[in-house]
Amino acid sequence: MNLAKNLEISSAFFPERPALRQEGSELTYSQFNEKANRVATGLLSIGLRPGEYVALYAPNSIDWVVFYYGVLKAGCVAVTLSHLLTQEELARLLEHSRPRAIFTEASKLGVLQRLKDPEGLRKVICPDGDVDLQKLMDKGSASFEALDRDRQDTAAILYTGGTTGVPKGVMLSHESIDFSSHSIARFERSTEKDCALCFMPFNHVFGQIHIMNATVASAGCLEILQGFDMDRILEATQGGRVTKFYAVPTVYVRMLGLDDLERKLGKLRYCFSAAASMAMETVMRWKERTKITIAESYGMTEAMPVTYNHYYRHVVGSVGQTVQAVEVQIRDEEGNPLERGKTGEICIRGPVVMKGYLKNEEGTRLAFHKDGWLRSGDVGRFDENNYLCVVDRIKDLIITGGENVYPREVEELIYTLPEVESCAVVGLPDKEWGERVTAFIVPRPGSRILPDQIKSFLKSRLSPFKVPKEYFLVEDLPKSPAGKILKRELRRQFQGGFPAKTFAFGSERS
Repeated sequence: MNLAKNLEISSAFFPERPALRQEGSELTYSQFNEKANRVATGLLSIGLRPGEYVALYAPNSIDWVVFYYGVLKAGCVAVTLSHLLTQEELARLLEHSRPRAIFTEASKLGVLQRLKDPEGLRKVICPDGDVDLQKLMDKGSASFEALDRDRQDTAAILYTGGTTGVPKGVMLSHESIDFSSHSIARFERSTEKDCALCFMPFNHVFGQIHIMNATVASAGCLEILQGFDMDRILEATQGGRVTKFYAVPTVYVRMLGLDDLERKLGKLRYCFSAAASMAMETVMRWKERTKITIAESYGMTEAMPVTYNHYYRHVVGSVGQTVQAVEVQIRDEEGNPLERGKTGEICIRGPVVMKGYLKNEEGTRLAFHKDGWLRSGDVGRFDENNYLCVVDRIKDLIITGGENVYPREVEELIYTLPEVESCAVVGLPDKEWGERVTAFIVPRPGSRILPDQIKSFLKSRLSPFKVPKEYFLVEDLPKSPAGKILKRELRRQFQGGFPAKTFAFGSERS
């Protein structure tokens, strides 16, 4: 088995269909497959061996996707790193994963040359590096069949830990990513006629598996942007060539501020949101304006997808029903399964679950119950129709005066206010209450936020202990490269002094 077989199948069935497109450049599936073959045979010709690690440290591009599939075809393991890593962060992850070669851009060459190691990183693949990508492909052959691997062999390592500060290398097998890719394509009713727009980073599970791998598995076209650029997004959608759109909640909120939105979306048939829970108010406003439902599923780097909200029976406020062959249980703090309707930790078993964390036996042990079920760290419950509702992250739970507050419940209400663009509710240390519920709010451009009105609004709908005691107006919230609001970073910024461009405008200490 080899995940890259999906590319070979799509190339065999649809050789002339567009596969990859970026800024006027386009590859058909036949051309894509041939270039990936050249990368694979080129890597083997310079001494790489099946099972060895090869890193990718570059922004989104056609070359990134081609190189990734070439690595897989050669039987190697793709270690995908954010191109935004600092030198210190990069050095730490290279020391941890020990790739033999790395694909990057010319601007990173100086840093990487200093990090080369005879026992680790040997080859830097970029212009003026040890090997230029084009020269590597010139060494290779356009005709090659992906090397067979065991289905449980690691295909890719994705680093996670943006919300905890401790990077962990998630080992995903060929079987796991293949199952995920085909499940996503099935639930999204994807075909070779679809064109998916991707500006999410390919090193992240959302961009790499949900968008890139699933699109290749369904033989669709992947239109690539290096990052979020509203003008280029609208150029692609208005041009009518994009049918599937993927973003994070903050992007959808920003787009709702556009005039004539429905026309600007062109021929979109499908919208999907990930990285963070979508406020119900945003989903309903988007549907009202565009007639398109924003779909959501549930998953994480360690297991994705776990549930999927159905194409034809979408339930707003839930993340759908369990994906085929995947099992989900809601468990209490002792690990005991709870009956339907009860709230507890979401636990998972099935082919989507990771093998474990690279070189981290303790972290792997803590991630699983003794009976092999993955602990998600998320709190949820099933409704009467077996749709999963995610309540919040366990670590985001606020305990104030002995009472439990799930921030998402408060955030959902704040999002219903038309003056609010985005928000985050966190617990900050408090000598009297243990933690005080605190709201950070980004207003819509041109809107005026009145703290007394927000407090009155929340007090009329929430128990008193859930109502934030402090409110802060901010121009932006700290986010991961994938668009997830980083509450840990927000707390850190606050405790080190007010975040930049922040104005405290409401406080209630009692």
